[in-house]
This record gives sequence, C-alpha cells and structure tokens, in this order.
Amino acid sequence: MALGRINKFETFGSVDGPGIRFVVFTQGCPMRCKFCHNPETWSFGSGDAANSAGYEISAGDLLAKALRYKTYWGKDGGITVSGGEPLAQLDFMIEFFELAKASGVHTCIDTSGVTFSRNGATFEKIERLMKATDLLLVDIKHIDGAAHKELTGHGNENIIDFFRYLDEIRKPIWIRHVLVPGISDNDEALTRTRDFIRTLSNVERVEVLPYHAFALGKYAELGIDYALKDTQSPSAERVANANEILETDKYTRWKK
Repeated sequence: MALGRINKFETFGSVDGPGIRFVVFTQGCPMRCKFCHNPETWSFGSGDAANSAGYEISAGDLLAKALRYKTYWGKDGGITVSGGEPLAQLDFMIEFFELAKASGVHTCIDTSGVTFSRNGATFEKIERLMKATDLLLVDIKHIDGAAHKELTGHGNENIIDFFRYLDEIRKPIWIRHVLVPGISDNDEALTRTRDFIRTLSNVERVEVLPYHAFALGKYAELGIDYALKDTQSPSAERVANANEILETDKYTRWKK
C-alpha cells in the first residue's frame, strides 16, 4: 500500500476540470515557478497536516473522503489531483486512480509534466497511471527552453516530450497558459506556443490564465521572496491578444 503525501483538498472545485471536482493538492514539487500560487506545496519534507510539509494518507482513505461528495459531481465531475506535482508520487497516484476508476469516477491530473521520463520503471508506471486517467490539465509555462528555466528553475525538454507522449496515446488534455507581462506575454512566444499546439491532436481546450499576485500573502507568511511582486496583471487587451494568437476559440469541447 502506497501512502500519498498531500497538502489539502477542496470538495467543490469548479475550475480544475469538467463539472464539480474533488480536488487533491499533493505535497512536493521540484519546480519553483515565479508565479506559483501554492508555495506551501513545494516542500517534500515530512510533517503533519498543520504545517507546510503536508500529511500522509492511504489511497483508500482519500478515495473514501472524496466519495462522500459524489452525488454533487453530476455526469461530468469527479476527482482532480493537482499539486505540488502529482507525478512525483507515481505509486500513490496509480493506486488512488485505479481505485477511483473501479468506483466509476472520472479522473484528472493537473501536472507540469516536469518529472516525465520514457526510461525504465518510471515510464512503466506512467503508462499504467495513464490507463486510469481520463484527462490531464497541462500548461506550457514558456515555449522557449532558456526562458522556461529562468521562470521555473527547469528546462522544458521533458515537458515538451510529455506533451508528445500524451498525443501519441491520444490522451485528452486541456492546455492552460499563464500570461505574465514581460515574460510569457509576448507575441513571438505566443506564436511559437500556438504552432506547437497545432501539432497536437488530443487538445480539447486551450485557456489563457491572466497572471495575478493573489498569493503574495502566502509568500510573506512563509518568508519566501516573491520575485514578481512588482509585476502587474495583464490588461484585457493583452489577454484578448493572447486568446487570438493561441486560437482558444477553436477548442470548443467542455467550453464554459
């Protein structure tokens, strides 16, 4: 039995996949995105529910908590696992989602794809997990590798490969792109992102998420410097421009 380390869960999520979702936030992420709004989920350290290192729970116990809310999900809802980085806990995710599918639950993973590998046991586990996963929420934080590393601390090579893999296996994805002024909000990067998305056949939805600094208070509480504290949210005109370049209106399935 694999134990998962989680930070928290939400019982009525409405923006993390189709329908109403039970959303699990896993504990631990290797990336340090400058715009991250969940810095409390970064640490992989041990602890309990009262601190930022999360707490451990079995897949069966977590599913039991989720199923209490199943009547609210309707035909489209289900469980979404976010983070942190869910794919950093493959053994737990496999057990959790296989149990969920056995209970007739729609399963979704919100992941950066940063831990993806086509090698050895890791790839075998990813393949098994994908068989129990209905949908993935993914994002291209920056299409340029060097800019991606500056923004997140990691390059994007294995993330791009993860997108390719999901296309190969025809696994449905929603792409969400955070629009950050001075970083990802430039037409050249947006055009390259659009051109990459055009090569994929498994995209159900593309969404532009305007950057905001709502998590600034969390960083202050945790004593972490917020690198983008002087960055403003993009204007409505720039959001509309990004939507036009990324052709978000082309992807109409599950449109809200």
